Amino acid sequence: MSFRDFGLSDEVLKAVLDAGYTTPTPIQIKAIPYILMGRDVLGCAQTGTGKTASFTLPLIDILANGRSRARMPRTLILEPTRELASQVADNFDVYGKYNNLTKALIIGGESMEEQTKILDRGVDVLIATPGRLLDLFERGGLLLNDVKILVIDETDRMLDMGFIPDVDKIVSHLNKIRQTLFFSATMPQEIRNLSKKYLINPKQISITDPSSSADNISQGVIMVHQTQSRDRRQIQKNKRNILRTLVKTQKISNALIFCNKKRDVDIVDRSLRKHGFNSGALHGDMSQAARAEVMSKFKSKEITLLVCSDVAARGIDIEDLSHVVNFDAPIHPEEYIHRIGRTGRAGKSGKAFTIVAKEDKKYLDAILSLTNKPIPVIELRTKTRKNQESANPPEARKATKHLKKTSTTQNKNALEQDDNGLANEKIIGMGHHVPAFLNR
Repeated sequence: MSFRDFGLSDEVLKAVLDAGYTTPTPIQIKAIPYILMGRDVLGCAQTGTGKTASFTLPLIDILANGRSRARMPRTLILEPTRELASQVADNFDVYGKYNNLTKALIIGGESMEEQTKILDRGVDVLIATPGRLLDLFERGGLLLNDVKILVIDETDRMLDMGFIPDVDKIVSHLNKIRQTLFFSATMPQEIRNLSKKYLINPKQISITDPSSSADNISQGVIMVHQTQSRDRRQIQKNKRNILRTLVKTQKISNALIFCNKKRDVDIVDRSLRKHGFNSGALHGDMSQAARAEVMSKFKSKEITLLVCSDVAARGIDIEDLSHVVNFDAPIHPEEYIHRIGRTGRAGKSGKAFTIVAKEDKKYLDAILSLTNKPIPVIELRTKTRKNQESANPPEARKATKHLKKTSTTQNKNALEQDDNGLANEKIIGMGHHVPAFLNR
C-alpha cells in the first residue's frame, strides 16, 4: 500500500515524498482512512510507529478547505510536554509546506505576548500543553467554540502527569459537535474510561498489544552487586560505575539515559563528564531555551549521551538512537514501554538496558508482569570488581573469609548493643530508626 491509496491531496503526497517516506506504517494504514471519514478514533500504538503522522497527514487535507478567524483555532492538539508539542508542530511544517495553513505553538517557557499575537491573526491548528492553554484562555486570549477537531495525544502520559483535570476543563469549553482523536501508547482501564467521556462511537485501532515492547529492541537487565548496606549513595555510586562500563563495552553511538529524579540527572551527567564522556543533561527545571540548546546538540551528535528525566524526554524523536539505558528502573511499568520506545524507531533495531539494584527489584517484577516477556540478565564485570578480584587471589580470599565473618558478627553485636543503649548516646534526628522511604 502507498500513501496515494488514501486519497490524500497532491500537496501532501509531494511533502511526504520529500520527507523520504513511500510506505505507510500499520497505524497510518488503519487510522488515516477513518480520520478522513470524520470518525472519532481511539488509537493505541507503541512509540516510534508513525503515530504523529497518522493524524497530521489527514488533518492537513481536512483543513485545506476553510478559513480560520482571529483567536478561534479550527483544530486543537493537546500534548503533555513541550517537547511533544514542538515535535507535532515540526510535523505540520514538514508535511504541510505546500499547503497554506497557519499554526500556533502554545507552550510554557515562551513569551505569552508573542503567542497571543499569532492567535490574533487566526490559526488553523493550535498545538498546546494543557496548563499554558488554560492560562491563555482564562486571560481572554483565546476562544475555543470554533474547534472542529480535537486531538488528545499521549493520553496515558497526560494521566500520569495529572493533566486530566485540565483536559476536562478545556473539553468543557468545546463544541459538542466535533471530531475527536484519542491516541495513547498504552491502554490501561483508566484510559478506556476517559475515552468514553470524550469520544462518540469511536473506531478502535490497536497495532500491537498495548502493554508489549517492540520486537526489534534487544533488552537486558544488569543487577547491581551490593552488600547488605542500604546506603543510597553507595548504591548510586555502584550504578554509575556500571553505567560507565556499559558505555565503554557497548557500541553506543548515542543514548538516552533515564533517571527517576531530577537531582540524579545532574549527578550522573557530572559523573560522566568527569570521566571523559560526551554527556549532557535534560530535565523539567531547565528553561525552554536551555532544553532546546541541549536537544540541538544531541541531535547533531555534538553530545552523544543525554541524561534525562521522563518528563523532559517524552517526545524526543531521534531517528537513529542506538541505545536506551535505564539508570533507574521506572517506578511505573508503563513508563518502561515509553522509555525503550525511544530506540528502534521506524522499524530499525535498538538496544535497551536497565540497571537494577536490590531495592528496585519490585519495579522490575512489575515490568515483567506488564510485558509478559522475559528480559535476560547480563553479567557485566565492572573495572572496579575486576581489579578487586585480581588483587585478591583465591588464597588471599580464603585467608580473609574468617576475618570478614568475624567482623560481620562483631558489627551485628555492636549494632544490637547500640540499639539497646541509645539512652547513653546523643541522638541526631531519627537516630538509627530512619524510615526506608527517606533513604531512597
